[in-house]
Amino acid sequence: MLLRLDLQLFAGEKTEKATPHKRQETRKKGEVAKSQEVSSALTLLLCFAFFMVGGKKLMEGSLNIFKHSYQEYLLWDMSLSSTQLLFNQLLWDVAKLVSPIFAVALIAGVLANYMQVGFMFNPESVQMKLNKLNPIEGAKRIFSLRSLVELLKSILKMVVTSGIVWWVIMGKKEELITIGAKNIWDAARFIGTLTIQVGIWVAVVLAVLAAADYAYQKYEHEKKMRMSKQDIKDEYKKMEGDPLIKGKRRAKQQQLSMNRMMQELPNADVVITNPTHFAVAIRYDFDTMAAPIVIAKGKDHIALKIKEVAKQNKIMTVENKPLARALFAAVEIGEPIPEDLFNAVGEILAYVYYQEGRYKGMMA
Repeated sequence: MLLRLDLQLFAGEKTEKATPHKRQETRKKGEVAKSQEVSSALTLLLCFAFFMVGGKKLMEGSLNIFKHSYQEYLLWDMSLSSTQLLFNQLLWDVAKLVSPIFAVALIAGVLANYMQVGFMFNPESVQMKLNKLNPIEGAKRIFSLRSLVELLKSILKMVVTSGIVWWVIMGKKEELITIGAKNIWDAARFIGTLTIQVGIWVAVVLAVLAAADYAYQKYEHEKKMRMSKQDIKDEYKKMEGDPLIKGKRRAKQQQLSMNRMMQELPNADVVITNPTHFAVAIRYDFDTMAAPIVIAKGKDHIALKIKEVAKQNKIMTVENKPLARALFAAVEIGEPIPEDLFNAVGEILAYVYYQEGRYKGMMA
């Protein structure tokens, strides 16, 4: 018994990589490969690195606040104005103390996001979407594979973090037991050093986990963006049939063509005009060319631009209405002059060479 296999069943399978247009549209919606673990790990690492460098000043600043409180503020008379002044002063002192920490955390968050997705401002991603309030969709998200991965990831982080804390503390257990015999400065220094060691180790391990999580998020994002062959065909037809896209493409091609033409124009020998509606630039090299060629032509405002460039480059302009119209209609840019126009063009070139004092071979 022969089984018939319908290949159309596989036409809808999403096996193809996303096209640049699909990637751009997905990015506009705020859907990018991004791991929150990268931001957390980098923030933790930079903050504890800051504590390692500036921890001493942070401790001195805290002690200065206590000193001022006991040596100065307690001697003030209690009144509404003094209480307000005290509150403002303490608030300013604390703000100066913790502002560098907030600045480091802010820089770390911005840097982590920029490293993953680059610069992206997407108002659409912060808009309220009513489908997120759907309890059925919410239940699907809760009991999805992604939620299970996030749960396992959280458990792994807790286990790893707890293990690191236990390992570092057990390595210092003898000093912890005798901490009561230390003075306040030595005890504070020991606790601060121990805390920074724990934080640095945890941050390093979380950075490794974050790298793995980012790779997983990128894989999931690429998998989600996959397209079927039919999707690619539909997208191509849509883009080709969109009048706006066609218009933009045509305008861009015209602009590129205009730029190339204007770059070549300074090499012209003469510009033949209508005088205002048409302009055709001719170039001829007796040694290398069998016939003169048209290197630029234009109508109306383009003709004015050609004459302007010709004037800037001291290229002679000759008015000949019938010839300008005939050349514009019969010859494309880069093509040689047809035989029936040889004599007319040759006479103009001979005139130009005579006026400029150039002596070249001329066509009869």
